[in-house]
Amino acid sequence: MMAQRRPSHAPRVLAVQALMAVAVEDQTLTQAAEQAAAGCKDPRDAALVKELCYGTLRWQPRLDAWLAKLLQRPMKPADQDVKILLLLGLYQLAYLRIPDHAAVQQTVEACRLLDKSWAASLVNAVLRRFQRERAEIEAAVAEDPEARYAHPKWFIEELQRDWPEHWQTMLEAGNERPPFTLRVNRRVQSRADYLAKLDALGIAAQACEHSPDGVTLGVPMDAKLLPGFAEGAVSVQDEGAQLAEQLLDAADGMRVLDACAAPGGKTCHLLERHALQMTAVELEARRAQRIRENLTRLKLDAQLKVADAAQVQSWWDGEPYQRILLDAPCSASGVVRRHPDVKFRRTPGEVVTAAGLQAKLLGALWPLLAPGGKLLYVTCSVFQRENAAQIAAFLAGHPDAAALPLHQGWGVTAGAGQQVLTGQGGMDGFYYACLEKRG
Repeated sequence: MMAQRRPSHAPRVLAVQALMAVAVEDQTLTQAAEQAAAGCKDPRDAALVKELCYGTLRWQPRLDAWLAKLLQRPMKPADQDVKILLLLGLYQLAYLRIPDHAAVQQTVEACRLLDKSWAASLVNAVLRRFQRERAEIEAAVAEDPEARYAHPKWFIEELQRDWPEHWQTMLEAGNERPPFTLRVNRRVQSRADYLAKLDALGIAAQACEHSPDGVTLGVPMDAKLLPGFAEGAVSVQDEGAQLAEQLLDAADGMRVLDACAAPGGKTCHLLERHALQMTAVELEARRAQRIRENLTRLKLDAQLKVADAAQVQSWWDGEPYQRILLDAPCSASGVVRRHPDVKFRRTPGEVVTAAGLQAKLLGALWPLLAPGGKLLYVTCSVFQRENAAQIAAFLAGHPDAAALPLHQGWGVTAGAGQQVLTGQGGMDGFYYACLEKRG
């Protein structure tokens, strides 16, 4: 007879610590959750840590509204960890299949492990009250847009202005679990061959609609366990990001620049498909290391420069490029379903700052493009000021630039470019505009 697995309280403590790192230390959720999960010996505990972290942040605006109705007074700043634990408890009761009694008991026990034993009675009372009064509490906040759509007010208003016909669908998609999508390396095998390999192993998967190299798994899994991953046969990349390779229209032998290249997915995809003279520029050394790791695993070669792409005099050799991929820094508003911390890590002021940086990069890199060459402008944003408005302003100031049509059967037309709305066709929200330099 198999021994029954004892419930563990550690995942809840690790999840609280990870979310504290996001809230207080400004770590990304990806970084904090990975570090927390690494502290688990049991893979099931590691999976629970990530589920608690991502789920709690995904629904935090709604959970915050519920908690405000359940508390007599707001939590003190010094007890932010207890507040996070309460949000985590509400998330378990509302969205997970953990039995209610186990969710309450183990969340209460986590108070002791966090050295906040005094809060045990509070956590117990709040969670049990939510169990009793859930319908009334949900009804009380139903008209609050932040609670209803689980996004910050400014984010909701931005989408309402930019996408009056789509904003509700986009917000709902932003709260969905993202698909687990792969990019097959055609240097190693065809997509059909890789799908057959997955099928033989009992791993459900299907071909993506718009990317000829894309495969979506039925159930997410650890990338390191994917067949052929270590040997460079496959990489993890959203289908929306895979569209860049086709749109850049590169050919063997071309000099190509990938500016702001980390983590290197688009760089590697281009090199998997073409023999290019590739230069990848990345500002942060830590992020540049990710590019190196991906190039090494995939057995690809590129000239990697750790530099500010906008300061071209510090890294450019003076030879023009026939293709430039500008994967511009942005608000990341199109990938909130994959990175829910974006909702809280971004502010309207940061969107303005990002738009200014995008304009600076466009202006700095355009002179590096050879006559007749193409620059592909990409963001993972759905905000018009970073996308259609940005390109319109650039075209108005550069008479030697012409926007090329992107009729690809995906997304919606947005100014001179094409926008994939959040979740549209199963993809993350990406914007693409292709500019050709007149001779």
